Amino acid sequence: MWSLDHTMMRVEDLDASLDWYQTYFDYEEKGRWEADTFTNVFLGPEDVHDDGALLELTYNHDGRSYTMGDAWGHIAVRCDDVYEAYDELMDAGVEDYRDPDSCGGSYAFVTDPDGHEIEIVERDHGAKWSLDHTMIRVEDAEQAIGWYTRKLDYDLFRREEFDDFALYFLKPEDAPEEAMSVELTYNYDGRSYELGDAWGHLAVRTDDLHSAWETLMGRHAEDYRDPESCDDRYAFTKDPDAREIEIVTN
Repeated sequence: MWSLDHTMMRVEDLDASLDWYQTYFDYEEKGRWEADTFTNVFLGPEDVHDDGALLELTYNHDGRSYTMGDAWGHIAVRCDDVYEAYDELMDAGVEDYRDPDSCGGSYAFVTDPDGHEIEIVERDHGAKWSLDHTMIRVEDAEQAIGWYTRKLDYDLFRREEFDDFALYFLKPEDAPEEAMSVELTYNYDGRSYELGDAWGHLAVRTDDLHSAWETLMGRHAEDYRDPESCDDRYAFTKDPDAREIEIVTN
């Protein structure tokens, strides 16, 4: 229970975004929800792991624009060799953003048509371009770690401490390597962040929506949008930094 199901981001031109992810990352459409006022499309590699996460693109039909904010950092996708992967993207026509050399040779970054940052990381597991983690910035590291471990039973499986910031990686203890994790970034200068609206939410999956919601309420998670208010299809709570967390069923 509580494994990460998808990361949702909002896009201003659905066709352009779909073309970008399908062309450069070989993503295929895994699902679509057409509503009167919006469209949701779920994407991932053809051979994504059963416990892997998907990317949800949300397109609102009213033509609105979005602000990126800085509370969300990036999604990260996997590859075998970061230099080869970056060169492949550059040769295919992706805009040069942060090459491996500028990142110490360990990773690289590109941006999608809406400016969402995408990190490219080397992994020896998972399908190529599958989602490895989603990075979010937090204002109180101890509080945020406590929330994910207490509310969602997440395990802190990796941490990296630097002079002016720290990184904390969490996911369920029994999650396979191919599952997506959440990366909490804490900067030591005490800065605050703006959520913006270009990023939407993280989603976690469960077998029983109502039982999961009762568990969250018993753990004093925020009662934001309960299952009944969402037609018993999903629900939403919020983490300590007001980031929306959706609960969906398998």
